[in-house]
Amino acid sequence: MLLVVGLGFAGTAVAKAAAAAGLPVAGTAREPGTAAPVPIIPFAGAGEAFRAATHLLLTAPPGEVGDPTLLAHRAALEAALSAGTLRWVGYVSTTGVYGDRGGAEVDEATPPAPGQPRSRRRVAAEQAWRDVTRGRAALDLMRAGGIYGPGRSAIDDLRAGTARRILKPGHAFSRIHRDDIAGAALAAMAQRRAPEARVLHLVDDEAAESAAVTEYAATLLGVQPPAAIAFEAARETMSPMALSFWSENRRVANAATKAALGIAWRYPTYREGLAAILAEERRERLAQ
Repeated sequence: MLLVVGLGFAGTAVAKAAAAAGLPVAGTAREPGTAAPVPIIPFAGAGEAFRAATHLLLTAPPGEVGDPTLLAHRAALEAALSAGTLRWVGYVSTTGVYGDRGGAEVDEATPPAPGQPRSRRRVAAEQAWRDVTRGRAALDLMRAGGIYGPGRSAIDDLRAGTARRILKPGHAFSRIHRDDIAGAALAAMAQRRAPEARVLHLVDDEAAESAAVTEYAATLLGVQPPAAIAFEAARETMSPMALSFWSENRRVANAATKAALGIAWRYPTYREGLAAILAEERRERLAQ
């Protein structure tokens, strides 16, 4: 059984894809009343589910005191690992662990150098999962770029009137469509591997400037993009969180990940991903 801890944007996509592939799947949620494509188990009472899981996908971010799953269910995890029941753990982390590289490229072998407190917490959580699974289960540390998809993309920002076309030449962000996260996760858990850790990069094939993505989304919608604004002017009204993202610039390679999983991305760049979002919307309207 696959147990997905955190049925959020990415976790729900993985759970849905796994269920469609015929795999037994369950997920945990803090508030089980939320609709989901798989059975939901209250997180606080999920001990038996952890003991029964053969595959475990973790999407919940760490807090200041550590990883929430290890804090709440360490005993159940230890039991499953000791019994050999749990064979694979996938931890959805972030490319933020690499910190600012001044636009240079990082690959799957690049050591982390986190610059933000939340990224340092991620590195600590990754290490905690390395420690608990070492020699007992395969661990995939899946470092994801900015996650987008239906309902969460530049298209939605334009429609809501919140999109900004910020110009900072040479500053690129890596992204990944949520369905490609699902595809990568299913490919990873299908492999039979030794009980060791590896790093996977869940980013598409083209890091891109934020303004370029907004401009392309506007073209698809047939609307004018927002007026361009220089970063130095835009930063005056940015939140601390937004400023922290813009303070880091790196390009994230993915060749080793795709080779290891034997996959190609369904949406290799933001262009295919955004176009697919609109195509899905059209199909849904026709089906109504």
